[in-house]
Amino acid sequence: MATRRIAVVSAGLSNPSSTRMLADRLAAETVKALAGHDIEASVDVIELRDYAHDITNNLLTGFAPPALETAINTVVSADALIAVTPIFSTSYNGLFKSFIDVLDPDALTGKPVLIGANAGTARHSLAIDYAIRPLFAYLHAEAVSTGVFAASSDWGGSGDDVAPLAKRVEKGARELAEAIARRETVDVVDPYDPATYLGEGRSFGHMLGGLAGE
Repeated sequence: MATRRIAVVSAGLSNPSSTRMLADRLAAETVKALAGHDIEASVDVIELRDYAHDITNNLLTGFAPPALETAINTVVSADALIAVTPIFSTSYNGLFKSFIDVLDPDALTGKPVLIGANAGTARHSLAIDYAIRPLFAYLHAEAVSTGVFAASSDWGGSGDDVAPLAKRVEKGARELAEAIARRETVDVVDPYDPATYLGEGRSFGHMLGGLAGE
């Protein structure tokens, strides 16, 4: 059985939060869908509220503290990403955007992404397509066609009867699982390894030797 790893980013500010509830449901359903492709998946959850101060420091100094650097590497090296944010003022919240801002612009290129969002009312459901999806398109990530929005009513008994939350979660997770199954495993490249920019088997000595011979 093949193995894959999914990173889950939750930008909820409270604990517990409906953002995390949605993130967990999307992750669980994706793991289930991947099992149907004979793929065993592990899940790493990043609660951005735990890194809020580190993210701010990174924005101010340009350097990620160790804990944040580990979280970033977890996201970048994953085979897929589930990203869930609450909707504030018709768009993603500031914590979510700040985390995206500290990533390398090319870090998510080609990575399958399942977008989730939550808000008090269904009036904000279009934020996935007019705010969040363009953000991931700019980063050259491969967001699946179904984004999953959850309003407060979806957690009670007065949710959408035509397309209930469970069905929307299942559809989005199925699309992400299919995208993961089609994609080859991620090769993690260390940007500080000389082989990355000098070539395999070469060192600074080779570069200096070449310069000396000019």
